[in-house]
Amino acid sequence: MFAVYADSFASSADDPLTGLVVGERPDPVAPDGWTTVTVKAASLNHHDLWSLRGVGLKQEALPMILGCDAAGYDEDGNEVVVHAVVSDPSWTGDETFDPRRSLLSERHQGTFADKVIVPRRNVVPKPASMSFEEAACLPTAWLTAYRMLFTQGNLKAGDTVLVQGAGGGVATALIALARAGGLRVLATSRDEAKRAKALELGAHEVFGSNERLPVKVDAVMETVGRATWSHSIRSLRPGGKIVISGTTSGPKLDDAELTRIFFLQLSVIGSTMGTRDELASLVTMLDATGVRPVIDRVLPMTDARDGFAAMAGGEVFGKVVFTR
Repeated sequence: MFAVYADSFASSADDPLTGLVVGERPDPVAPDGWTTVTVKAASLNHHDLWSLRGVGLKQEALPMILGCDAAGYDEDGNEVVVHAVVSDPSWTGDETFDPRRSLLSERHQGTFADKVIVPRRNVVPKPASMSFEEAACLPTAWLTAYRMLFTQGNLKAGDTVLVQGAGGGVATALIALARAGGLRVLATSRDEAKRAKALELGAHEVFGSNERLPVKVDAVMETVGRATWSHSIRSLRPGGKIVISGTTSGPKLDDAELTRIFFLQLSVIGSTMGTRDELASLVTMLDATGVRPVIDRVLPMTDARDGFAAMAGGEVFGKVVFTR
C-alpha cells in the first residue's frame, strides 16, 4: 500500500526531512480486537517532524509510517475518526495516564497510508455534517485544545482566557473552541497577519507577543514555553491557572516566576492529548455548533513532503491535511 514513512533519522536539525520516504509499505493485518480503517484524510502535526528527528521514535521501530490523525471508513463502511492514543489492553480509565500508552506512529504504524489498524475502541463515529478533511484535524491538536480548556482548565462560559502563540494547530483550535464555549478570548502572536486571522477565528482581542494586557485573565493556554512563560504568569489574576501542553520555543525557563506563582496562588496544570470519550464529546460539540477546524492547505498524500516542508518552515496557519 501507499505510505509516507520515516526510514531514518535526520542527520541535521536544520533538515528534518532527510529520512522521509514517500513510497510503498506492506498492508497491515489487524489482530484480534483491532480494526482496519481505510484512510480518506490525515493531518500533519509537529509530532511528525519530531519523529523524523528521532524524538519519541526508536531506531529499532524504523521504518515507521508517520501520522497520528485520520478519518476514513471502518471495515463495515462507517465513517469514523481515529483516536490516536493507544493504551495497554489491561488499562482502564483515562488513557492519558497509562504509563504504557503511545501515539500512533511511535510503536504502532501511523495514519499517512492507505490503511491503518487501531484498537476497535479507538474509532469514533464521524457526523455527516463534517468532511473527512475537517474530521482528520481533530484527534491530536483539537483534542489537545479541548482537554486543556474544558477538562484540565475546567473553564466555563464568561471566563477570560489568553491563548499564546496564535497560528499553530493547537492555538487555532483553542481560540475557536474557547469562543464556541462562551469564553472571552485574548490571543497573542508576533506576526501581524496571524493576529488578524486570530480575530477572524473568534478572538475578542489580539496583542503582540509579550505585550501587556489591559486585564488579568482567569487562565492562560500555554504551548510556547520559554518565550512566553513570564508573560503568561504575569497575565493571570490571583488564583488563576496556566494550562501547558507544549514548549515549542524550548522548555528551559529564564525565570520560572516561582515567587508570583506562590504569592498569587496560581495553578500550573499539565495537559496531554485526550481520551477517546473526550474526542467523542469534541466531535459532538463541533457537530452542534458548526465550528470547524482551520485548514491551511489540503494536499494529496503523494505531495506530503511539501506539507512537511511548510510546517518545518513555520509557513502554516492551522492544519495541513493530506488526502487519499
